[in-house]
Order: sequence, then C-alpha cells, then structure tokens
Amino acid sequence: MPVLRAARALVFDLDGTLVDSLADIVLHLNATLAERGLPTRTREEIGEWVGYGADQLVIRAVPHPEMVADTLEAFRAHYRARPVVSTCVFPELAGVLDAIAMGRKLAVLSNKPHDLTVEVVDQLLGRWQFAVVAGQRNGKPHKPDPAALLDVAGELAVDPRDCVMIGDSEVDIATARAAGVPSVAVSWGLRALDIIEAAEPDHLVHSPAQLGELF
Repeated sequence: MPVLRAARALVFDLDGTLVDSLADIVLHLNATLAERGLPTRTREEIGEWVGYGADQLVIRAVPHPEMVADTLEAFRAHYRARPVVSTCVFPELAGVLDAIAMGRKLAVLSNKPHDLTVEVVDQLLGRWQFAVVAGQRNGKPHKPDPAALLDVAGELAVDPRDCVMIGDSEVDIATARAAGVPSVAVSWGLRALDIIEAAEPDHLVHSPAQLGELF
C-alpha cells in the first residue's frame, strides 16, 4: 500500500514545487535592480535565495542596506504588474495532481507575497480546488514557523498528523518537522539535491510520477 495513502490533506509549496517560476522572479528582480543602478544577479544566485520571502530575497540581492526598502517595494510592483510571464505548472504534474487530489483537501502555503500567491494559483492552478491558499502576509506566521502550517491545517479542519507538506526546499522540510507533519521533498525545484538531502525529509521524490506513487 502507498505509504501516505491515509493522508487527508496535501499542503504544497508553490515556487519550485507546483510551478516553475524562477525565470519570472529573475526577470522582475533584475529589472528592479537595473533601474536603480545596482548589479543584477545570476539565475543560480536568485534560485538559492528564493523560499524565505520577498524581503529576504531583496536583502540578499541589494548590497546597500539603505536601498532595501525602496527596492523591495519596486520589486513587488514589478511582479504584480506581470505575475505570470513564463511561469508554468511543472510538466507531468497535472495528471498526478488529478490522481492524488481525489478524496483529499488541497492547500498552498508559500512565502511569496500573499496577493501574488493567490494570483498565480488563480491563473495556473484553477483546475484543482485549493481550499486554502496562503502566502506571506503582515502579522501572520510564515515558513519555517510551524504556526504557518498549523494555521493551514486548522483552516482545512484536518489534524496536522493527517496532512502532508510537499515542497522543494529545506524551509518546507523544517516547517513540516516542527509542526509534526510528514514531509515530501521534490528534487525538480530550486534547491540542489545535497541541500534537500541534508534537511532529511521523510520522503524524497525525483519526478511527479514518484510523488503519485506515495499516495
């Protein structure tokens, strides 16, 4: 029997897990940096920084602390203007989502700003009924704070032990562990495999097909 067959709710990270969004993040961040005469960053650098929220991304990208607040505001404005340029659902994931969603509640828990999280889900993931979509909001806990995941479980009305957190980074794995929720790490996202393995997820999959086999 699949090891996670009894799961009643699946909580997904967004960037690097459900959608391939790195190109758009790079596009908007580098456009913002260039407008301010700041050095642009490589795709590899930005990929390593994604996952802790827009504020932490900009803090790492901007070499001058006094320019962070203005750059962060401008980056968010850039992104809101065109949230989906080349972002897409990962190949082969759609059919797997169809299968594993049957009889289960679905949620998205992201450190992306909340309005952008909702917009991307609405544009690209409307085929599936996500009962909760939660991005980073002022005054609300965010990953890796376990309260972020526990709040989602509460909104779903599902015991955290009956949920599964699925993500592509050490942030997702740490959040799940602290909340007492089983974790599944996917290797097709933004983190190098050695970083994911070092975080010690409960399960590690390398393809959407392998994800489906767990359920």
